[in-house]
Amino acid sequence: MAKHSGFWAGLLLAGSMALPSLAQDDAAATADTVVATVNGTEITLGELIILREKLPPQYQALPDDMLFTGLMDQAIQQAALEQSVAAAGTTKRDELWMRTDARSYLAGKALQEIVDAAVTDEALQAAYDAKYANAPASKEYSAQHILVDSEEKAKELKAQIDGGADFAELAKANSSDTGSAVNGGDLGWFGLGMMVAPFEAAVVAATPGTVTDPVQTDFGWHLIKVNEVRDATKPTIDEVREELAAEIEQKAVEAKLAELTGAAEITRPGEGIDPALLRDATLLDK
Repeated sequence: MAKHSGFWAGLLLAGSMALPSLAQDDAAATADTVVATVNGTEITLGELIILREKLPPQYQALPDDMLFTGLMDQAIQQAALEQSVAAAGTTKRDELWMRTDARSYLAGKALQEIVDAAVTDEALQAAYDAKYANAPASKEYSAQHILVDSEEKAKELKAQIDGGADFAELAKANSSDTGSAVNGGDLGWFGLGMMVAPFEAAVVAATPGTVTDPVQTDFGWHLIKVNEVRDATKPTIDEVREELAAEIEQKAVEAKLAELTGAAEITRPGEGIDPALLRDATLLDK
């Protein structure tokens, strides 16, 4: 649908000029209720429902009368086009496209069922408790740093600080990290995992209020002053619901795929085929 959404949008708008006459008893309608025929081929209400589900959200929100007429016209035109191709006979390419589309749809349905079964309120609460509620409080650090290009320069600045020089003023005058230098080297509050490993290790080991010896990272040499350490605030379950749901989904899908493929009899006779054949679309015409 994505490639032709503009075309079908125009069709829907045009179709809105001629509203459907629903003479049948709506209460008796089923997915098998015939809404149109094309050369004897029936188009059902169920097919129109599927066509609506395939529309982008903005078109699904159109009024029902507009959708009904537009989708009926779409289905009729598709049927006519389908019959024009079928009359000449389907090709190998056609059959393979239809087969892979059917496989993709059913695989997607299976995945959705796995996800729906896995992501429950109970599962979300258990995942939250394990990751946040019952986990030890993590730490956050407030620190400043001065970044220079050599150990010698860092040692020189450290000596000045030990002699009473102001850390913030030296950061403004000397730090090559210009983003923090304007604020006296202030990095604000940050948690574990947000800084490169050598920098983080030095921060964790530092005593608040003191300045570390020079620390080397890929960026250069740092002098670090940790000002304060606090327990990080734990997020609420609503704040991390999407993150937890994604983790639950991934684990559930991986487990189900392992189960299904492990129980299936699988052979791979194509492993010796030249991978470059993937680019040979002429094979579809043979």
